[in-house]
Amino acid sequence: MRLRSRGKMQVMSVAAADLETPVLLLAMPQVLDPFFHQAVVLLVHHDAEGSVGFIVNRPTELAIEDILEGMEIHWQGATDATAFFGGPVQSQMGTILFRDQDVVDGRMYGATTTEVQPGVRIGQQLEDLDRLANDPPRHFRLLLGYAGWGAGQLIDEIVRNDWLTAPVSEDLLFSDNPEEVWESALRSVGVDPASLPSWTTPDDEETAN
Repeated sequence: MRLRSRGKMQVMSVAAADLETPVLLLAMPQVLDPFFHQAVVLLVHHDAEGSVGFIVNRPTELAIEDILEGMEIHWQGATDATAFFGGPVQSQMGTILFRDQDVVDGRMYGATTTEVQPGVRIGQQLEDLDRLANDPPRHFRLLLGYAGWGAGQLIDEIVRNDWLTAPVSEDLLFSDNPEEVWESALRSVGVDPASLPSWTTPDDEETAN
């Protein structure tokens, strides 16, 4: 499908050698894949073999309480708390992302979770999910699936300006308004979302006419 740009995009992208994790990837307007359109991805792993990250601004309609009930885990958090879509790869796999400074009773997570950055941890062990579900921290996400790139794929996408990078911010990771995270992330690196070109396909233009 051919793309047309309404305006010229002038966005600086990170050099391949400068891509270090953790970092946020912000999808640019020309990324029309429904999985990644206006996505904000927490990139947690990147090397010559490939890259792994989690979309952090895609809440689902799946209640955490319902998901965990099928796993015989009792959710003690808000009944309206929902899981997030972490990416299209292995969507049945759950990953927990949480702010460990919110864990007030001294429970240990160091052996089975990974520190993304100081104060923020990620993990996939059922035991950790069980403990956290019993007394959920204020900043917590259950992410379903993940985003993955093969060797060199992500760098190629960055070079063609499909992604902009931004520092990791807890305010963005755990925002109460995930629908605003993409624009907030752009503003955090000095980009006005309104200044970016809009993209359309020929099919969209025919519909508009």
